[in-house]
Amino acid sequence: MEVIILAGGLGTRLRSVVTDVPKCMAPVAGKPFLGWLLEWLARFPVTRVVLSVGYKREVIQEYVDARDWPFQTDYAVEETPLGTGGGIRLALSHCTEDRVFVLNGDTFFNADLERLVFSAPVTVALKPMRDFDRYGAVTVQRSTAGPTASENYFSGRYPKNQFPEAFTDLTFQITAFREKAPCREGLINGGVYAIDRSRLNLSALPEKFSFEKEVLEPMALKGEVAGQVSDGYFIDIGIPEDYARAQREIPEFQAVLKASDAVLKADADTLFLDRDGVINRWLPGDYVKDWSQFEFLPGIRECLQRWALKYARIVLVTNQRGVGRGLMTDENLADIHARMMEEILRAGGRIDLLLVCTAAEDQDPRRKPNTGMFQEACALFPAIHPGRSVMVGDSEKDALFASRCGMDFILLTPEEVS
Repeated sequence: MEVIILAGGLGTRLRSVVTDVPKCMAPVAGKPFLGWLLEWLARFPVTRVVLSVGYKREVIQEYVDARDWPFQTDYAVEETPLGTGGGIRLALSHCTEDRVFVLNGDTFFNADLERLVFSAPVTVALKPMRDFDRYGAVTVQRSTAGPTASENYFSGRYPKNQFPEAFTDLTFQITAFREKAPCREGLINGGVYAIDRSRLNLSALPEKFSFEKEVLEPMALKGEVAGQVSDGYFIDIGIPEDYARAQREIPEFQAVLKASDAVLKADADTLFLDRDGVINRWLPGDYVKDWSQFEFLPGIRECLQRWALKYARIVLVTNQRGVGRGLMTDENLADIHARMMEEILRAGGRIDLLLVCTAAEDQDPRRKPNTGMFQEACALFPAIHPGRSVMVGDSEKDALFASRCGMDFILLTPEEVS
């Protein structure tokens, strides 16, 4: 499994916040963005990574060469800027396999590389998105008559509890890459490509060219570009606003992935989950009092879909003292949870039982770390056994709850990076 990373970007639009390093080396939570990307690649059976480098390449080489990676690394050096197409062509000359993945060095897209198929000379990982104007929309068609992929996605025409598996297993023909314009909902190019170079001839193109404009767009008109949809976590750090957002979201995403791996390896059939800090972002010193304040942790919906395939029962147990203190109403909380459950179902996950303690007093038997909600779950689902259960939480209180119930505990918290 060979991967090319386009790491030669100048980062012009980030100059106001990042200077003197290539865009892929922009620090995110104390670590270069490229470091997060390479650590993500280590989750796959990647054997070799070729970095297409140019501007200040020595900064990239020094960082990469000083660390141990579970794959070989090589460099395709652009002496002069070659554009995305020239950079890809040069990097492909360093590859030994016919089938190669290509990633943008300034984009993080949690597409499953092992499921991305080589069904055309180029297959593009597509990201569904709402309310965007920064990216051009991609139009696709099925081989059979019927609604387009984006229509099916946004109308929810796939069964909600089966949707992601059914949708992401399908490959579509890309018919066009549209110019950037305000778009309410659609599919975008996620910057991840599966290239079959035995079927892709780039030799006739000039030394410097755009892969998007001079390869993908004309090939799409001839029906030679495939698209495969992934609704994984996506962020592009190319502008200051999204770069600032990445400082928080990427460590959260990595923490979610780490916890998910532990959940999938656990020898258990019942999964207990905390809410704030596990499903949604915790608000320090405050409560999520209405839906506008509720933000899913990046990647958690994808994980819930995978967990739903493994676990017979998924139980959410959450303290919501804000109700007991009169800072929000039961109706507020019910609305939040109804919308949360709808989004989780839409993503292919499920929560089988949602238990809430709104009491303000720590002594309440249902308030974690007291075990009342666990006992209630056991009464409703007699098959629950603590020895075959695991709890995911973000605090010592959650850990103590799991211990008192006799369950294993998995901590979900972003790593501290200096």
